[in-house]
Amino acid sequence: MIKKDIFIGILVGLIANAVGLLLVATLLGQGDDFTTVIKAAAKEGFLGKLISLGAILNLVAFFIFIRKRQDYRARGVLLITIFIAVFTFVFKLF
Repeated sequence: MIKKDIFIGILVGLIANAVGLLLVATLLGQGDDFTTVIKAAAKEGFLGKLISLGAILNLVAFFIFIRKRQDYRARGVLLITIFIAVFTFVFKLF
């Protein structure tokens, strides 16, 4: 049961990050489509910043799970948020 809740939290964290990235790319893309914004961000070197901004929705999911006392799901969201932070750090180095 605990592993299942952590896995659900990880999935929610990934989905929240993907939706957040889509929202950020749409809002900051000035009318361009998603793939164009992502390609331009990768070319100009700020893709890691877009991914980090997309992770803001993980904060919302985390606090919803905490408020509902679903600690293991919140732990899964926290794990994926830490993974995204490490990924963007490594991505920025290379």
